[in-house]
Amino acid sequence: MNNKLRIALLCFIGTLSFMSCHKIDDGSFVEPITLYEKVKGSWTLSDVLQIDETAKTAGIQPDEISLYDQFDFSTFQITLDVDADNRPTAYRVDGNAPELFPSSGFWDLDTDFPRAAGPAPVINLYSDAGKTSLIGQLNISAMPGANPVMDLTLTRKTAGVSFVSYQYKLSKANQ
Repeated sequence: MNNKLRIALLCFIGTLSFMSCHKIDDGSFVEPITLYEKVKGSWTLSDVLQIDETAKTAGIQPDEISLYDQFDFSTFQITLDVDADNRPTAYRVDGNAPELFPSSGFWDLDTDFPRAAGPAPVINLYSDAGKTSLIGQLNISAMPGANPVMDLTLTRKTAGVSFVSYQYKLSKANQ
C-alpha cells in the first residue's frame, strides 16, 4: 500500500509540473487612458452661464444668467491640441465671442489621470511654450466620457474671494 501511495503521489506531482508549464496569454499591455485623450480636440459652445458668486452666497436671486444669446457666443470654439504622444501643446479660441480668457497660448492639466476624490482637474493656460507664465485656469466641472460633453468654469477672484464665474457648456465639434 505504501508503494501505491508513492506512485500516486509521483504521478500527481508529475501531472502538476506539466500543467504548470503552460503559459496563459492574458493579452498585451495597453497604456492607461489619460485625461488628455478625453479633452483634446475642438469643442463648440452650447451655453455659457455667468454666475454671480456674491449673490449666490447671499441667497439673492437671480444668481446666474445665460450669456449665450446676449453676445456672439454661438461662434465660440476652443481647440486643445496635443502631440503624437497625447501631450498638450497649444490651444486657441475661435469666433467673435467676448474674450474672457486669452484666446491662444499653451495648455496642460494639473493631473494626467482622474482623481478618486478631491478637486476637479484644472486646465492651466500659459503664454509661453515652456509653460512658465500662467495666464489662466479653467476648472473641468464635467468631464467628457461616454457623452462627448465638457463643462469648464472660469472663476474671477479678488483677494482670494470669488465674485463671478463663467461656466462654459461644450460639446465635441464634428471632426
